[in-house]
Amino acid sequence: MHQTDAQGPFVSRRVALAAGAALLAPTLAGAQSYPAKPVRVLVGYSTGGAVDAVARSVGLALASSLGQPFVIDNRPGAGTNIAVKATIDAPADGYTLMVAANALAANMALYQPAPFDAERDLVPVSLIGRVPVVIAANANAPFDTIQALIAAAKARPDGLSFASPGNGSTPHMAVEFFERAAGIRLQHVPYRGGAQALTDVIGGQLPLVAINALEAQPHVKSGKLKVLAALSPNRSAVFPDVPTIAESGFPGFEASVWYGIVAPAATPKPIVTQLHAEVQKALQTPAVRERMAQVGGEVLPGSSEQFAQLIHSERVRYEKLVREAGIKPD
Repeated sequence: MHQTDAQGPFVSRRVALAAGAALLAPTLAGAQSYPAKPVRVLVGYSTGGAVDAVARSVGLALASSLGQPFVIDNRPGAGTNIAVKATIDAPADGYTLMVAANALAANMALYQPAPFDAERDLVPVSLIGRVPVVIAANANAPFDTIQALIAAAKARPDGLSFASPGNGSTPHMAVEFFERAAGIRLQHVPYRGGAQALTDVIGGQLPLVAINALEAQPHVKSGKLKVLAALSPNRSAVFPDVPTIAESGFPGFEASVWYGIVAPAATPKPIVTQLHAEVQKALQTPAVRERMAQVGGEVLPGSSEQFAQLIHSERVRYEKLVREAGIKPD
């Protein structure tokens, strides 16, 4: 009797442990089987643009490797703030992601009060790539290089104008950074999107436009525009013969459009880690690399921590520019 009583607690403990393991097993299995359903990927831009194209290419690669659809959900508007807020408000379960760009960092300075805090409300999953902003001119403009443009701008202070897709857009901000580096001043003429800005520069109403490489490409091919420089550290695959801004006399200067995947802040770390690893694999596939080259850019492998550092440094950089230049969003 004493021996049986002595074993009783141990028997009970084994039963309890077995029951606990049985209860835990489905949870572990669920964590290991992510994703178990389609994943929504928000994009704060319309279909057909560079961000949308890159998001779809990476989404296809992730769907292939993880066995579930990655469904692109375009939510344009408010400078991408609509998509950002929808991402922040979504359940933090790994089934809502967003492909973000520079606006994620810039909008915290442009919009007051700040509509969100990206460093608090979101978790960086992975960088994807970058595409250069280019400064292009009407085909008949009297300058063919950045140095010639600088000389013309200095000869006519505030006399040269440039078009952009809008106040606070990445191309607008890129030229503002460039003006400060070059010691010149250009007059900004904002448009509601790149198409009309390009149309007016091609038509001769304005001499210059700041735009991403993809949007400039067809007009350069047709001979209606000429690209003076790519504001990126490496030459663009779309314009391999066009010098970078560093090659034009400004080493260390960069004003590229970068893309990356973010998720709601409380997304479980194992899911973020898994997604990061899968994105890194996707960036090595020929399909994703070719798609990035087609939009004029290059892939950017790297850690989630590097992406977090980029968001922070860009936030600080844009805050300073917005304050000094008095930039207001459209």
